[in-house]
Amino acid sequence: MQTLARDRSNERYLPGIAFPENLLPVSSLAECLDGVRDILVAVPSHALRETLVAIRPYLDAESRLCWATKGFELHTGKLPHQVVGEVLGAQRKLAVLSGPTFAREVGQQLPTAMTIAANDSAFATELAASLSGSNFRAYTSDDMIGVEVGGAVKNVLAIGAGMSDGLGFGANARVALITRGLVEMTRLGVALGAKKETFMGLAGMGDLVLTCTDNLSRNRRLGLALAGGKSVSQAQAEIQQVVEGVMAAEAVHEVAARLGLEMPICHQIYRILYRGAQPLEAVGALMRRELTAE
Repeated sequence: MQTLARDRSNERYLPGIAFPENLLPVSSLAECLDGVRDILVAVPSHALRETLVAIRPYLDAESRLCWATKGFELHTGKLPHQVVGEVLGAQRKLAVLSGPTFAREVGQQLPTAMTIAANDSAFATELAASLSGSNFRAYTSDDMIGVEVGGAVKNVLAIGAGMSDGLGFGANARVALITRGLVEMTRLGVALGAKKETFMGLAGMGDLVLTCTDNLSRNRRLGLALAGGKSVSQAQAEIQQVVEGVMAAEAVHEVAARLGLEMPICHQIYRILYRGAQPLEAVGALMRRELTAE
């Protein structure tokens, strides 16, 4: 934090992008949250519960919370809003931020659009207004489940897209994976209570296409590395950042099994990451599946 405050930029993750004047890095949660009503949590999914427990003593009844965390909680299968409800209570105003938003492009002030889903429509509208500007546009939604499922499953599918391209399968295979992956994402979301139309929007199809097709995506880059013969641990070490899709693949596999859902693409990606299956073998298993109607 001292380095961030001194440099006024994050040279490790976003080199060359200066902090806005009103962004102040501080070294303690007490200082960060003193007198603050609205809190945005932006941590990987495996750190969400720990972070919520840490900030809980500093919140009061009027505190409003939003998060940019994408993924199921591993082994519990809970979505972020469920974890927040358990730790902080579901009665306060809550919102999730998601959508196709590479941090570097946001930092460079390139045009970006995303989704805010909240349990209170006025809170969603207020957040959208406060975050939107000349290069950043926020849309509102009341489907927190759908927005969160989209943010979790797209990371798994992006690993598959990276493997597909890394194996040289071409655009036909990539589009088939994205399209059928969207079906799997929607199937899981609807089973959990989401609205089907949410997955046609920014937090569903939008984030999926972005993450599957651009090499700024860590998940896609991991898939490319796996196709090149590297192990999961080697690929993660090379990327040097959290690759959410690795843990999401296990969580999605567990949730789908519990619900009795077929998610064949996600299942094969899970087998590659956790069961030692080879990418070409997984492709063969998908292509040999019984033919069905679209």
